[in-house]
Amino acid sequence: MTAEEEALARKLETRVAHLLWEHDTLKSRNAEITRALEEKERLIAELRAQVETLQSDYANLKTAKMLDISGGDMKEAKSRLSRLVREVDKCIALLNV
Repeated sequence: MTAEEEALARKLETRVAHLLWEHDTLKSRNAEITRALEEKERLIAELRAQVETLQSDYANLKTAKMLDISGGDMKEAKSRLSRLVREVDKCIALLNV
């Protein structure tokens, strides 16, 4: 092997080693990003569940407040209760499926 060929072989070895190092670095970075993404998705799911709970609590509070309203608003309160009963019935029907 000539000196020029040996220099080219060393240069190739160096480049391959550098590429392998970059590959390992990128694999590590990809794993970190994947973990971060999974954590963010978990957090989003938790926050969505919390929003649903808060919305339900708010609707229940509104219903409770409506029951405290004077007789003039009784028709609206009855309507709201009827809607809630229908919603509960739908939920029960879905659970029975």
